[in-house]
Amino acid sequence: MFKSSLPKKKNSLLLIFIWILGTFLFFTGCISSKVEETVVGSGWANNSVNTVIFRQNAVTTYQDYQFTAYYDEKSNLSLGKRKLNSNQWEIHKTQYKGNTKDAHNAISIAVDGDGFLHVSWDHHDTQLRYAVSSNPLALKLGEEKIMTGKEEDKVSYPQFYNLPDGNLLFLYRSGQSGRGSLVANRFNTKNLKWKQLHQNLIDGENKRNAYWQAYVDKHGTIHLSWVWRESWDVATNHDIAYARSMDDGLTWEKSTGEKYLLPITAETAEYSWKVPENSSLINQTSMTADDEGNPYIATYWNERGTTQFQIVYLQNGEWKKENTAFRKSSFNLGGGGTKSIPISRPEILVSSGKNSILAYLLFRDEERGNKISLAHKNLLKATTWEIMDLTENSVGQWEPNYDKELFKQNNQLHIFVQKVTQIDGEGVAEKTSTPVKILELNRLPN
Repeated sequence: MFKSSLPKKKNSLLLIFIWILGTFLFFTGCISSKVEETVVGSGWANNSVNTVIFRQNAVTTYQDYQFTAYYDEKSNLSLGKRKLNSNQWEIHKTQYKGNTKDAHNAISIAVDGDGFLHVSWDHHDTQLRYAVSSNPLALKLGEEKIMTGKEEDKVSYPQFYNLPDGNLLFLYRSGQSGRGSLVANRFNTKNLKWKQLHQNLIDGENKRNAYWQAYVDKHGTIHLSWVWRESWDVATNHDIAYARSMDDGLTWEKSTGEKYLLPITAETAEYSWKVPENSSLINQTSMTADDEGNPYIATYWNERGTTQFQIVYLQNGEWKKENTAFRKSSFNLGGGGTKSIPISRPEILVSSGKNSILAYLLFRDEERGNKISLAHKNLLKATTWEIMDLTENSVGQWEPNYDKELFKQNNQLHIFVQKVTQIDGEGVAEKTSTPVKILELNRLPN
């Protein structure tokens, strides 16, 4: 039998030291740093209007300041600002309200290169509502404005995107579900004017419409992907298409470099993945790009008997698909209105290196108790996905929205969080308000 030559006390101390060191290395190598949260204010929680994924953005950073927006318990459009690394939020209840009974009527914000806050809110086939802060870094909004005066009477899904030169891109649907077109405007900080780039960038030809998501990468390339919907019924979603612009949204091309003749139609679109109707393919999810400018599209649909999160991405000029395959159950999407769904639409983040493409999915799933969860995997390796929960309790029917500008700067993940209830088909629950929070994850797992 082996006997240690060390005295018992020293041997015990050595074992304790080895255990502490091993524990430290395990946790620092396998999971992120401590998850922290700050409370912003009290928000409307009777449906998911504050937390729908197509908000662009719910939270954003400009220089050393972070901004957010939400409807409070009385449907007031409320704005918040803080200095990064501070727990103290400055809150301003604006003079504006929104129809919070319709969860489509989300708030989207962005800060331009001169520090002015742009806000658009309260749309579902309705007149454009848009205002700008009175001064740089201010929360006080001026009077409502038009942008270009064109195609602004039936607006849905307003989304701001920051361009590298400090200008802004604004995308929205003009028209109705199944018969809409995608409008693209660009804001110039030099003359303080909006210009309509495209009255109909993606044309449904009065037969269908595109439900899109977009991302502006570090090089300034605008990546755009979408599914087609043939009617108001979500079950008619099909196929995933792609386009990109390298000149701030003016001209568009396929991933091969072939120029699009605009507007893009179902016949002329490049398809990154073909998905048939009645596959429970969800619309308005998320996308991102790696340092090389390769796009990654996150979504879900039914495959092999279960509803799985899927990633469609471009690698070496070829479209590929990653089936995450960690879910066990299935469901079928159908009907109209805002749905109450067992899982959220996923947000995707990517960190690429010499021998790795680390993909991260941010989501909610009833299978995991409706907590906020983060899954990750190196797409270059044949391994299974690892999942960690970022919250201990349920967040109801929350969907993810994170600070993309901050993540581009330093890979810090700040997430807009509120526990909400969504009744299927645009229902409104009888709930009290719940805290609006920012969840901070300053180091991602690897």
